[in-house]
Amino acid sequence: MEIMVGSATKVAFILLVTFSISIPCIEAGIGKFDEFLIEQENEAQKVALNSYVPNPEGVAEELNFNVHLYGNSTIRRGLGQKFKGQIGECEASNPIDTCWRCNKDWALDRYKLAKCGKGFGRRAVGGLGGPIYVVTDESDEDLENPKEGTLRFGVTRQGPLWITFQRSMIIVLKQELLISSDKTIDGRGAFVQIRDGAGLTLQFVNNVIIHGIRIKNIIPKEGGMIRDSYNHVGLRTRSDGDAISIFGASNIWIDHISLSNSSDGLIDVIQGSTAITISNCHMTKHNDVMLFGANDETKMDKIMQITVAFNHFGQGLIQRMPRCRWGFVHVLNNDYTHWMMYAIGGSASPTILSQGNRFIAPNNDAAKEITHRDYATPDVWKNWQWQSEMDLFMNGARFITSGQPIKLEYNKGLIMKPRDGTHVSRLTRYSGALNCFVGKPC
Repeated sequence: MEIMVGSATKVAFILLVTFSISIPCIEAGIGKFDEFLIEQENEAQKVALNSYVPNPEGVAEELNFNVHLYGNSTIRRGLGQKFKGQIGECEASNPIDTCWRCNKDWALDRYKLAKCGKGFGRRAVGGLGGPIYVVTDESDEDLENPKEGTLRFGVTRQGPLWITFQRSMIIVLKQELLISSDKTIDGRGAFVQIRDGAGLTLQFVNNVIIHGIRIKNIIPKEGGMIRDSYNHVGLRTRSDGDAISIFGASNIWIDHISLSNSSDGLIDVIQGSTAITISNCHMTKHNDVMLFGANDETKMDKIMQITVAFNHFGQGLIQRMPRCRWGFVHVLNNDYTHWMMYAIGGSASPTILSQGNRFIAPNNDAAKEITHRDYATPDVWKNWQWQSEMDLFMNGARFITSGQPIKLEYNKGLIMKPRDGTHVSRLTRYSGALNCFVGKPC
């Protein structure tokens, strides 16, 4: 993808000025904004600006190419890409999974996953290059000085770390889990549940992969003194009850996570976060599913760029899949089988590119419309760029488009299109946390 340096510099300067004159940072659980956190926030903003892509259409087109190339190669073989001659048979159903899933020796090369990301979060490599840390203890008792062997100990260590699990376990977090930069949480090979306690927070961090775990029944917690890195313990206020909260963070990849039933959102992305991919997740039993941008006044979210691909939005969901403000959101080849109010919404003029999704509307005639726009009259939102291409609409579902067409830049003459919505059931077939066994394809 070709990026014009002059244009990128100009955009970065404008956004840096916007950051400096914007309203003070929403404190998001921070009880005391000390010098460490101020420095961490400033560094996070610099990383976010460096991660911002001035022509996001190019990234969308790159993902389209990968999906289309994968589709052309697998249609000739039937449904999915099947690998035989190993222990069992594996079917990888989309270009992310094809990269790693059908290798029976995946457990001997866990780092391979870091090379498989697509979309805006494709630069996230997590703990690549660092040692493997094995969680052996599901307890979460000491929040300031976590016990070695616990998940909290691993996510607060210095430098890159690839975190795995010795066995299946249920982890009940006493307070929110504050994950530091350059970490991978890799649940493959174990049945790992984070449930009935606090959720995961990525605040002012960079380069994190979360893969292959189940998160459910997350509730608010009162806060207190909590370690957030190897060299800092800070005072936290009450947490919201999000399953995953991404706040002022960049280069994040959320993949193959099963999420349901949290007190607030399943995935919230706010406060200038960017370069994020949410893929292969299965979401159920929730109201406010995904919030991208906390309020209409936070203009730093103009740099927000998020890919939402190959996810299944399933039973018991009501709205916000996602709900967007500002920024650019690429919604590609997802399966929307359930919603009660609407599927995709927003305010503050976000750009939304919907491609090759399947939308199955509820039977309620008042909820057939996929899109929902807030705090703007039609004469205002008519200029917002909300585009639908190759989507499949079922049971009366309808997508109200607006704004000028989003012009994709097809680099190197690769004029490819995404797979159309009729292929979605195959592309999302293995969404959610997988049941992976060592020595067998996932």
